[in-house]
Amino acid sequence: MALAIVILALFLLLCFCAALFQWNEVRYRKNGLPPGTMGWPVFGETSEFLKQGPNFMNSKRARYGSFFKSHILGSPTVISMDPEVNRYILMNESKGLVAGYPQSMLDILGTCNIAAVHGDAHKLMRGALLAIVGPTMIKDRLLLQVDEFMRSHLRNWDSQIIDIQEKTKQMAFWTSLKQTTSIVSGPLWESFTIEFFKLVLGTFSLPIDLPGTNYRIGVQARNNIVKLLKKLISERVNSKIQKDDMLGYLLSEENKYKLNEEQIIDQIITVFYSGYETVSTTSMMAVKFLHDHPKVLQQLREEHIALREKKNPEDPIDWDDFKAMDFTRAVIFETSRLATVVNGVLRKTTKDLEVNGFLIPKGWRIYVYTREINYDPFLYSEPFTFNPWRWLVGFSLSRLTFFLSLYPLLKNDHFALLLSFFQDKNLESHNYFFLFGGGTRLCPGKELGIAEVSTFLHYFVTKYRWEEVGGCKLLKFPRVKAPNGFHIRVSSY
Repeated sequence: MALAIVILALFLLLCFCAALFQWNEVRYRKNGLPPGTMGWPVFGETSEFLKQGPNFMNSKRARYGSFFKSHILGSPTVISMDPEVNRYILMNESKGLVAGYPQSMLDILGTCNIAAVHGDAHKLMRGALLAIVGPTMIKDRLLLQVDEFMRSHLRNWDSQIIDIQEKTKQMAFWTSLKQTTSIVSGPLWESFTIEFFKLVLGTFSLPIDLPGTNYRIGVQARNNIVKLLKKLISERVNSKIQKDDMLGYLLSEENKYKLNEEQIIDQIITVFYSGYETVSTTSMMAVKFLHDHPKVLQQLREEHIALREKKNPEDPIDWDDFKAMDFTRAVIFETSRLATVVNGVLRKTTKDLEVNGFLIPKGWRIYVYTREINYDPFLYSEPFTFNPWRWLVGFSLSRLTFFLSLYPLLKNDHFALLLSFFQDKNLESHNYFFLFGGGTRLCPGKELGIAEVSTFLHYFVTKYRWEEVGGCKLLKFPRVKAPNGFHIRVSSY
């Protein structure tokens, strides 16, 4: 009897789950929507998306094509894997395709964060951000600060086994903390560090506000960072002492973008977060790829030794040195492409909108999935090969030869794509270069991030050689990381 009751209960539970699943599919079955599945209520297909990553995307594309619907990260979402459609979405924010990052990220990074605002508010916040991280500021102030930090951070690595993942994470945040607040040590430095790494945990989570969830931890960390920054701002305003850092600039009369306290705080948190993921991961993966490709390491090292030979030992990297690092820039781009540090970007519709022949309802998100473009053989010959030379202008002849060899196989859409591609001077300027976003949302900190990674590589390859210890297991979705760490044995060069 008891067994029969258990079996009946399981049967009824199964029926309930099936009905719930089917109900969720029916509620999103509207005319004009792309094909696809929506998964469970509330959770959708988030679990499959995060666990399976590229396999989830490719299986959906095989079944529904390059433009399909799903429900991920707490929102009904259309996923686009088509290069032309992606470019249209990124270039047309004014038509109702604004930034649409997950609610958890918006709650934790702030309502004035550059990713959360659009229209005039976005212009204001972007202008203020470019004023503190743009090329002029890099040349006049930031590059020297980055150089000082990198020299100190890499000073005592000789004859040690280090976790380069941990070191690059620390490097990315601490250099941002120094640039924004001039804090380099002490109790306040420790507090910012502890709270920031908690904040990062919550930005890519479901917005479920329960004790112990990453979302709750991230929100609490944000609140603590806000308190620290408010105290710091109050002290500076009351003392009337202006420091030569980003916070000092935002508070100064020199800054033409007048922001209130909330906007300044969200701007500082933006600087903390936006460079952290890309700079740390790119630096770690560059170390990995350089170790695995000795010829690339040799040419990179030659470029930096040549720069160093023109300077005294204690002379810092200057703007002219940075602009001369052509091969270094190529290594950074190739690392970002092959490792796919950024998988895509999110947009949100502000009205019912027709995209790619489908009607996307107001408030839906569109995930511009750019990962597969990085491995498109029609754009990158031998796409799974680490080849920084492909990014150099002089490499265009071999790309043209490759294009001509593929010409008989090209479809019309690939022909149009590649025609614009070869009219450009190099890969960095082609129409499908999305490593740093696109349109009005092109990453304002792009050049600062490149300068930080370039300076790190300068001191790392000129001071040290290294070998991996114990192998390195890498996960590449949703974030690139080594779950057990990435340990290397460092010795002097």
